[in-house]
Amino acid sequence: MASSSVLGSSDTDNVYNRVFWLSYIANLAMVAANSLTFHFAELVKFLGGTEETVGWIVSVGTIGAIAARLILGQMLDRYGTRLVWAGSALLFVAACTSFMFCREISWIIFLTRIGFATGIAGMATSSIVHIQLEVPWHRRTEVIGNFGSSGFIGMVLGSVAGDILYASITDMSSRFRALFCLAGLCAVIVLVLAIAVTHQHKHEKPHVTPNPLLLIRRYWPGMIVLVGMMIGVSLTVITVFLTRMSSERGLGGIGLFFFGYCGSAFIFRVSSSTWSQRFGRRWLVLMGLAGHALGHIILAHSTRQWHLIFPAITSGFGHAMLFPSVVSIGSGCFPKQYRGSGTTVVLGFTEIGMVVSSPVLGWIIDHFRRSGWADPFAPMFYASAGWAVFAGIAYWWSSRGKPDEEQQQPRSYEGESLSGVEPDVCITNQIEITNT
Repeated sequence: MASSSVLGSSDTDNVYNRVFWLSYIANLAMVAANSLTFHFAELVKFLGGTEETVGWIVSVGTIGAIAARLILGQMLDRYGTRLVWAGSALLFVAACTSFMFCREISWIIFLTRIGFATGIAGMATSSIVHIQLEVPWHRRTEVIGNFGSSGFIGMVLGSVAGDILYASITDMSSRFRALFCLAGLCAVIVLVLAIAVTHQHKHEKPHVTPNPLLLIRRYWPGMIVLVGMMIGVSLTVITVFLTRMSSERGLGGIGLFFFGYCGSAFIFRVSSSTWSQRFGRRWLVLMGLAGHALGHIILAHSTRQWHLIFPAITSGFGHAMLFPSVVSIGSGCFPKQYRGSGTTVVLGFTEIGMVVSSPVLGWIIDHFRRSGWADPFAPMFYASAGWAVFAGIAYWWSSRGKPDEEQQQPRSYEGESLSGVEPDVCITNQIEITNT
């Protein structure tokens, strides 16, 4: 996809250089911007909505982002990361500006959420594609994992800053204007860094740029997509409904949870950077799902703020194990020249998980509240834990007996052909690839 390597494929040890660290900071700023908006459910409540309303708004926004991914993937393959990265940051800024002036639940807030989710999707995908295309094949999971550690720092900074702003500003309208204004400023930082990082990047357009749906049929990633959906379910729980649970249980905010979550995930992500080559990505996936399931079960019984530290640690461990493994396995099923579309597809399934789970989890909360349950949030946590168990069983069954090439002798990076995929973990169908 790229005719020249920014990180330098000829020097496989020099992957953590200036470009990596600038990209690292850009990703940190992007996640911080998103984390500042974790009080979105409170905004919807302030405007007169219910828990189910929150779920539907988030779901509609994510559906829009999934639809946009079909275009984002082709744009990444055709034009490279520079255009998509910068354009997505601008779209996010526009969405934050619109949220600042929302006064009621109307079609405007739904449309704005679509722009917001699409901006996040574009920034996240561009940064991951940019990094993984520029490193040796056998170190892809390692570098994706270490790069993703920036997100945990950004999540801590964003969620804590959001809690401080939310607590220090008494006027509700001013609260949300401050939150979204700061989130937009973080996206401006992403825009500047994205332009700086890619200004010497040369992109070589593939000879054929097929319809993304055709690519999905040709290089179907398999049951790993269920695990990707579980990541979306977990993100819905902690970024949408956790703040509502904290408010109703009187826990005093979610900053402590995200401090523990991100601290745990950061430590495990860095310390486990070579585990994919030692133990295989399959076991990392199963351990990650177990961490999420246990964390959500503990959340169901958390009644004091200090209780949040225990599910934060186990859920953070789960995230650290899952995300780089899922992205590496799923995107590795696509040839290098279509890695933009491949990464977009894999990340898109996390959003499908959010689409499916947001209204369902919101409905569970409202249903048990109407039924007279003193704590309607516990059944929601049990439901999300159940999905993790289901995804783990399905993935274990489908992947049993299949070797993981990252545990084998690494191939030469220069020798990796553009059409090369990982046949032992993918399902490649014999479908002709043509321009559409």
